[in-house]
Amino acid sequence: MTRRDVLGGFVGAAMAGSAAGAQTAGKPNIVFIFCDDLGYGDLGCYGSKIRTPNLDRMAAEGMRFTNFCSADPVCSPSRAALLTGRYPTRVGVPRVFFPQDKDGLNTDETTLANVLKAAGYKTMCIGKWHLGRPAEYLPTSRGFDEYYGIPYSNDMTPRVLLHNTEVIEEPAALDTLTKRYTEQALRFIRESKNAPFFLYMPHTFPHIPLAASADFRGKSAEGLYGDVVEELDWSVGQVLGALKENGLESNTLVMFSSDNGPWYQGSAGKLRGRKNTTYEGGVREPFIARWPGHVPKGRVSDVVCSMMDVFPTVSKLCGAKLPEKPLDGLDIWPVLSGRTQQMERDPLLYFNVWDLQCARWGDWKLHVARHNTAAYAPAPPGGIHNFALPKPELYNLASDPDESYDVAPEHPGIVQKMQAKIASMLTTFPEPVRAAWEETKKRATDPGTSIGAWPRPLPPK
Repeated sequence: MTRRDVLGGFVGAAMAGSAAGAQTAGKPNIVFIFCDDLGYGDLGCYGSKIRTPNLDRMAAEGMRFTNFCSADPVCSPSRAALLTGRYPTRVGVPRVFFPQDKDGLNTDETTLANVLKAAGYKTMCIGKWHLGRPAEYLPTSRGFDEYYGIPYSNDMTPRVLLHNTEVIEEPAALDTLTKRYTEQALRFIRESKNAPFFLYMPHTFPHIPLAASADFRGKSAEGLYGDVVEELDWSVGQVLGALKENGLESNTLVMFSSDNGPWYQGSAGKLRGRKNTTYEGGVREPFIARWPGHVPKGRVSDVVCSMMDVFPTVSKLCGAKLPEKPLDGLDIWPVLSGRTQQMERDPLLYFNVWDLQCARWGDWKLHVARHNTAAYAPAPPGGIHNFALPKPELYNLASDPDESYDVAPEHPGIVQKMQAKIASMLTTFPEPVRAAWEETKKRATDPGTSIGAWPRPLPPK
């Protein structure tokens, strides 16, 4: 079977009927659009010079968040947290997966697609999966009726385009990829309009290597990176337009975010750090939600929310049964609906693989440990290890979003309280996390290590 045959079979005739079926059932459609390595400062409504009129309009017609946090600063773990509502270190995804890996997201974990499908939803994943390449880990084995996309990052080999589990193109052509993803999304919306549906659309870009179609290449003032982001914005506009054309606009919650901070290109705004670091630039993401008549227009929320909150929030809205395993995310519908501007929650913990690094609790960020190398830098002599900081560093993100001024000496009570919370929470994590933390605490560092630096081991005697 050729790629043309397969793609031709996708289109078919649109399903009969209208959106009335979904609307009378009282269950909203869910669309989650997810970018790869998009920075906090890469959208117009977040201060970028890149033109993103559709996302800016989506923010104006919905709610934009300023403190929405990924659960991890790299690809696979952040996606695992989104789709399970649990910390990635709980679900077997502490690191990035590669094409040759034989494992993936633990098969005993329940995904958002699983619970929505059980609640009568049609489900489709379009784009980058990155939670395991073997068939038993692919989307069609994890609650999605259909899958179309590259199953991991576009810089990995072999770069294959899948429909369900079948390779339909190798190597996958990148310059038309965003357009083809968009075509599949529009088809799925048309064919699913008479029943509730869940469209999960994790785009391949702006992860490198970058590519844009002829309609966008060379058109932005910010180089190829800007071209790619502007095409992604176009794609969002197409999806919003399809919802309106099919009478689904008032019955669909659309959300947009990114998995982690920017890599080589892109902007973290005024935040410190980038992808693969647990500073805010690596984990704080743009997040926009739009549902006319349900999410207030033009609202900006400063409430601290997590990618893990999507699972419980959507499940409750859709009348889906939650899994037996406890979730780490919270139902943030009171925030999204505008009923509250506050939410109490435990600290959000951040790891580097199994190693605890820091925690965020409201406006406070406490760094308790750090690896002894920069992201993607060569390993130091003796190898990469996690070191407990000689003195934990405390930052007030409300006044110091780039984590530049350690205020731990002025707030010892906050430090002590957060340390106690962290210790209590870690007892509930799997053994590899607890063992790694015990090793970290035993590893002594030079007390002369400067604030914010990568730790130096004690010099030899």
